[in-house]
Amino acid sequence: MSTTPMMAQYLEIKAAHPGALLFYRMGDFYEMFFDDAVNAAAALDIALTKRGKHDGDDIPMCGVPVHSAEGYLLTLIRKGFRVAVCEQMESPAEAKKRGSKSVVKRDVVRLVTPGTLIEESLLEARRHNFLAAVAEVRDKCALAWVDISTGAFHVMALDLAQLGPELARLAPSELVVADTKEEVLRPISEDFGIPVTTLGLAAFDSAAGMGRLCDLFRVATLDAYGSFDRAEVGAMGALVEYLEITQKGNLPLLRPPLQETQSKTVQIDAATRRNLELTAGLSGGRAGSLLETVDKTVTAAGARLLERRLSSPSRVLETVSNRIDAVSFCVSDQDFCQSVRTALRSVPDMDRALSRLSLDRGGPRDLTALRAGLTQAQTLAGLTQTEFPTLLTGAFGDLTGHDALIDQLAADLVAEPLLLVRDGGFIASGCDAELDEARKLRDEGRSVIAQLQQDYAKTTAVQSLKIKYNNVLGYFIEVTATHADKMMSVPLSETFIHRQTTANQVRFTTVDLSSLETRILNAGSQAIEIEKRHYERLKGLVLDAAPQISQTSRALAEIDLTTGLAHLAVTENWCKPTLDTSRTFDIAGGRHPVVERALRQQGGDPFIANDCVLNAEDTAAIWLLTGPNMAGKSTFLRQNALITILAQTGSFVPATHAHIGLVSQIFSRVGASDDLARGRSTFMVEMVETAAILNQADDRALVILDEIGRGTATYDGLSIAWATLEHLHDVNKSRALFATHYHEMTALAAKLDGVENATVTVKEWEGEVIFLHEVRRGAADRSYGVQVAQLAGLPSAVIARARVVLDALESGEREGGATQKTLIDDLPLFSATPAPAPAKLKPSPALELLEAIHPDDLSPRDALDLIYKLKDAAKD
Repeated sequence: MSTTPMMAQYLEIKAAHPGALLFYRMGDFYEMFFDDAVNAAAALDIALTKRGKHDGDDIPMCGVPVHSAEGYLLTLIRKGFRVAVCEQMESPAEAKKRGSKSVVKRDVVRLVTPGTLIEESLLEARRHNFLAAVAEVRDKCALAWVDISTGAFHVMALDLAQLGPELARLAPSELVVADTKEEVLRPISEDFGIPVTTLGLAAFDSAAGMGRLCDLFRVATLDAYGSFDRAEVGAMGALVEYLEITQKGNLPLLRPPLQETQSKTVQIDAATRRNLELTAGLSGGRAGSLLETVDKTVTAAGARLLERRLSSPSRVLETVSNRIDAVSFCVSDQDFCQSVRTALRSVPDMDRALSRLSLDRGGPRDLTALRAGLTQAQTLAGLTQTEFPTLLTGAFGDLTGHDALIDQLAADLVAEPLLLVRDGGFIASGCDAELDEARKLRDEGRSVIAQLQQDYAKTTAVQSLKIKYNNVLGYFIEVTATHADKMMSVPLSETFIHRQTTANQVRFTTVDLSSLETRILNAGSQAIEIEKRHYERLKGLVLDAAPQISQTSRALAEIDLTTGLAHLAVTENWCKPTLDTSRTFDIAGGRHPVVERALRQQGGDPFIANDCVLNAEDTAAIWLLTGPNMAGKSTFLRQNALITILAQTGSFVPATHAHIGLVSQIFSRVGASDDLARGRSTFMVEMVETAAILNQADDRALVILDEIGRGTATYDGLSIAWATLEHLHDVNKSRALFATHYHEMTALAAKLDGVENATVTVKEWEGEVIFLHEVRRGAADRSYGVQVAQLAGLPSAVIARARVVLDALESGEREGGATQKTLIDDLPLFSATPAPAPAKLKPSPALELLEAIHPDDLSPRDALDLIYKLKDAAKD
């Protein structure tokens, strides 16, 4: 069967976008056909039907309503699909002008991919949605990333080996790579669950990229923004090329690229981020993370800034000091801080509103959001004080300069407009006389006609004159036949034009009535068109001021983050840290912020604070931490790393005192996990992560290691842990916390100058162990593993047998010379020793009495007597 013109159009458009589901606009629906329909119906759990035939077979079809398409788009994107949105480029009426069988013109207006979302309903307000690209030019590599929903644009030169840690930091939604590099880069990206998109190698050409970037920012050269190498230009140019493809040439409003360097931020690898749960908990969401615990921001932009800062703490002393001084100022003036936070609560997400407007996907509410945000910025500017620290002085100075734009938006827009431009009603009355008249005709057409009827009745002196309407004649003037001659006499006949005579009435029209009819019928669409013109005018004013608005938005985010951290410091009783360029690490009364919050929410015991001192200028400074399981060693390790991150983020910290020499890197090897998909056991993952630490850590790093070597045989594990500690001390010379159950290693404290023993204390009481969670200098002599196993609920027979084995092994060690083989033979561990039988329960007198009773034979009196007997029997 021949293909219909509409289906031919569909197939042609689909052929141009083979890698995407095609949302083909059909009136109020987006429809999908063939394999797209089959795949979409399964992914969206919607009905799969059919429409017509192609080559003799039924054509599968499914569809989603246009008004609710965003929700379906989000589902498809999360399931790994890309969607090409195909819109009608003309109305059916316009198509018919070319012929009755002409197909409405359609074309793809955008490709929806994970990294190019801007719709409010498709994004998390408090998180960035980065699109990244990596480029290699000869021996150099660069990573560029952009968030088109906010305009943020960054680039960084790096080694390919550093790509994984940076992807872990940024967590982009999509990575663009050259098709020739896909084989190498896809495994790295997929380690972090980031979908990969390929472009031809030409898209990464630095010369072409330079041209695209200069055109985008309307400059002759990028020198004003920094000195970029060819790899950086190639990565940025590829991003712009990809945006031109997906947005069909309608590029978003991007800020000039910001060049980042790894030397200015603390380096944190992917394993450490995961172990410390910086921005995501073990479940993958924010719950249980450091970010969730410390986020007291009240604006979306402030929350995104906090996540960026936590993900990449600064190692520039001046930057960190300015941030901490700003927080300290707000801590000292809580009235000011709370006034600012109250005003900030009314600040909308101006960055994303700007982005939607720049891509023609915005609406009236984006304009009013910007009006509200700039108005609140103006209000906050009035809170400026003369003694502001440097950071706040700059931020508050960027809040003003929008008076004319605010006044224009306030005068022209209603308070609460509808969502879409096509809905109208967003331009305020009095802004445009023509619009007001069109609205009056649209809304008050009957009263206008009634007034005209009254005027005509007075002019003709025919009080029975009526203006009526029908679908054939439209509006007309009707009088009875007795007045017809009067209406057709000169001079009235020059005004009133005869149209129709019936048995009892005569109908007329006038030029004014015909004109009014046309205006009434077109008033609705005319009003919309006038409002659209005003929308475009106001949007133009906003986009012209976009750089200044973005600057104000960044200032508001900075103020929000600063006051949020101040509020956190006051409510949680955190202290102001001292930072310098030494190698000091002195924490007094340190606490784990996430664990402390969880204990408080559960109404449990208070968190036990602990000190940590790792001070050494020329040598390593390592605490070798021993003690039982469940005593809190891992918590102690993590809390000191988190305190460091918070301090270099620019925050107060959960401690009574903190003096930290700037840390360059943070490494963590805590917790057990495997990677079976890549053939890695738990021990193999542990060794890979440990190798990365020993190969990269420098003398400014902070390293926390927990239970190195536990996944293999005892002597293997001990030897690996021993050698690792020596390497950290002799080669890396890092500040480190090293937790272990190998008590033999405590002897290293006497051998290595930079190693000091510490232990987590416990107390034994009547055969049970009580965890005190206190860290003190010294070494533990045992791990209390059997006691912990008992707390976990192992059967009593297992616990008893474990004690026998443990006593035999420990006595063998004390006596010396007893080999493991001898100990095993002597126990004997593998003899057929039966497990202790469960103790036989003593017969219960009450149960014996009950067994002798026949309930049907009991009288009420007998039953009462029985209760007393049972009570006496229970006492026995």
